Amino acid sequence: MKKIHFLLIGIACFMSCSSYKPLTKKLRYELNTSFFENQFSGLFVYDPVSGDTLINYNGDKYFTPASNTKIFTLYSAISLLPEFLPSMQYTTANGEMYIKGVGNPATLHPVLKDSSLINFLKKQQHINLYSDNLEDTPLGPGWAWDDFDAYYSPQRSPLPVYGNIVRLYKNDSLFVSVESLRAHVELKDAPYSRAVSKNEFFLSPAQKDTIEVPFIVDSTLIRQILENQTGQTIKIVDHFPAGKKKTVYGIAADSVYKQLMQVSDNFIAEQLLIMSSSSLGDTLSSAKTRAYILENNLEGIQYKPRWVDGSGLSRYNLFTPSSMVYTLNELYQKIPTQTLYDIFPTGGESGTLEHYFKGNPRPYIHAKTGSLSNNYCLSGYLVTNSGKTLIFSFMNNHYRQSSSELKAKMAQILESIRDHY
Repeated sequence: MKKIHFLLIGIACFMSCSSYKPLTKKLRYELNTSFFENQFSGLFVYDPVSGDTLINYNGDKYFTPASNTKIFTLYSAISLLPEFLPSMQYTTANGEMYIKGVGNPATLHPVLKDSSLINFLKKQQHINLYSDNLEDTPLGPGWAWDDFDAYYSPQRSPLPVYGNIVRLYKNDSLFVSVESLRAHVELKDAPYSRAVSKNEFFLSPAQKDTIEVPFIVDSTLIRQILENQTGQTIKIVDHFPAGKKKTVYGIAADSVYKQLMQVSDNFIAEQLLIMSSSSLGDTLSSAKTRAYILENNLEGIQYKPRWVDGSGLSRYNLFTPSSMVYTLNELYQKIPTQTLYDIFPTGGESGTLEHYFKGNPRPYIHAKTGSLSNNYCLSGYLVTNSGKTLIFSFMNNHYRQSSSELKAKMAQILESIRDHY
């Protein structure tokens, strides 16, 4: 693939042709007002047709990206995975079937509802489950320990089911989405929705809405769930025979990518990195995917990121706005524009941007948000009034104002770019 090499200029410096000088002067002034002085902000804007860097304000400095990390995860999955995602691998030996997961997040997922693996296993006999093919830890490096029961922090696993969460609510009767866990749910008030180190769940009798709680993944629970769903007896084994493997394929990748980006699904992000590594070898490892992508597909990035997970939950991640734009440009060159816009949230219309960055009269932002406490980033595609598509990354760390105030300031700047380029 042809690599685009950005002209990277100094901190707080802008490049433009003479007709854009009044605008760049205005943007420089906006980014140096008192509103931004006690936080760290960066803005990088690139024209993919001319190859010009239009704006570079701290574009080569490292930021905590939050869920902007998912842009790199999306790129990895699109680069390494087929059109229909693999659900599992299997082989046969001595009349027995051996199966192992490849990290696919869609099986029995509450939104994606992929039953391809279940339907396949219903027709099989003498099934053996191998679960020791994942090198990753259940939780990622730098994840907050007290998020262990939060819906956005499910465990990583080789053969996930139900999104690795259980949904609970109490109306006339108790609803438990994973039947194998029903006996482990107690109606009581508790500091957390699950015990720290075991699958014991707590639902307040006063709770009116459905709650989603990550369960602890172990091979015994996965076997129970698969047996309940398939009606088959499944044994847990500690080896997977050598020899030719076959693959069962599931739903189309596009539907998973859209769920990843539109709602910023952390679980899908982590599992996509794991699943991508299945194309690189027998052992599942998100680290293997990250290293491969940075060393091969994205080797042209000048300031290499510190990239430690798929979701951006970790504050160990460090990315520059220019590296975000580089990867967004690679996606722009690889994927039809409208398809790309459909995957990303659209300002004022869909996903995490439904209520922000609205166009007048039409949408102009198709971008990924990234939010952690005191951090908000937005990276993607900006359609100008002249019809140009620009690629941008606007990253903000350590702000103390309300997020709504920050987004309003960002919108003013992005609208100026829309109106004048």
